Amino acid sequence: MSRVCIVGAGFSGAVIGRELAQKGRKILVVDERRHVAGNCHTERDDATGIMVHRYGPHIFHTDDEEVWRYISQFGEMMPYVNRVKATVKGRVYSLPINLHTINQFFEASFSPDEAREFVRSQSRVDIYDPQTFEQQGLKFVGEALYYAFFDGYTRKQWGVEPKKLPASILKRLPVRFNYNDNYFSHRFQGIPRKGYSAVVEEILDHDNIELKLNCRFEDLSEAFQHIFYSGPLDRYFNFDLGRLQYRTLQFEEIRQKGDIQGTAVMNYPDQEIPYTRISEHKYFSPWETDKFSHSVAYREYSSSCGPDDIPYYPIRLVGDKNKFEEYKERTKDISGITFVGRLGTYQYLDMDATIRAALDTAQQFLESVDE
Repeated sequence: MSRVCIVGAGFSGAVIGRELAQKGRKILVVDERRHVAGNCHTERDDATGIMVHRYGPHIFHTDDEEVWRYISQFGEMMPYVNRVKATVKGRVYSLPINLHTINQFFEASFSPDEAREFVRSQSRVDIYDPQTFEQQGLKFVGEALYYAFFDGYTRKQWGVEPKKLPASILKRLPVRFNYNDNYFSHRFQGIPRKGYSAVVEEILDHDNIELKLNCRFEDLSEAFQHIFYSGPLDRYFNFDLGRLQYRTLQFEEIRQKGDIQGTAVMNYPDQEIPYTRISEHKYFSPWETDKFSHSVAYREYSSSCGPDDIPYYPIRLVGDKNKFEEYKERTKDISGITFVGRLGTYQYLDMDATIRAALDTAQQFLESVDE
């Protein structure tokens, strides 16, 4: 029996590879980067020893208990609560918008019911069925909060007018009328003690799995029983229909003795500030923060993704969705390959959703070949 090839050593590829390997399949996992875990890659900073999230912060959060148990098999998950701050016009607030944010921003002392009624009075009542990000924001929180916390940040993050983005993006962001500043509301939240790369390495540690890094799928000559491809869908087809659009990120390093900002993530929604946020990485490991005398942080800049850039966020405007559907239609004419992951399916996937999809995909494949 020929091997199964997994293209990409991120969570999608690693989980599918592990599930198939445990059922006796011989697996080759290839990745053109020098490391596993894709954009979740973590490693110790040489100068400080701090665990750094090389491609930006990743916090694991889920309500899927099976997925939480799965990742916990391969690394100790330490409790972590994501408490995001935002600097707006020189003042610092808590995100997501909560009762503290509202009271501080409006210099008030509202009770929960008073705050709820006040925000309702601020909302745009003339917008009945919001279709765009901008309309949803104005109806959701009113002009003052929308323009302070959402408008400028969105323009920088996505590089388009908020009126061109779908309302669904903002529907995921909560407003709380209590003092809960936990950015997520999922039951299970944490970060691996030894980092995400160590977790993925453990997932791939199986006798039936061969891992090749610094290896391009296009350079392989071996014939495979099946291929699971987590690379960019448009790249597989040599961009014949044009490139799917992504946003990419650049990082500007900050180093100094002591603390830099005193928290893990500080957003900068003001449009005149070119970066979207600063992340200070020792705070992503609160169980060891106090051991470091120096700190390292990164200013994060969002921009259009060029041919040589790392794709992060699919833009998925109408034209991109149509182009994706054309590429997806072409996959129906190809046998022996399954497109997986955020790049292979052109959608933004949190880590828990990625693992869930990978587990389901592996199970479906095993059932299909056993029929």
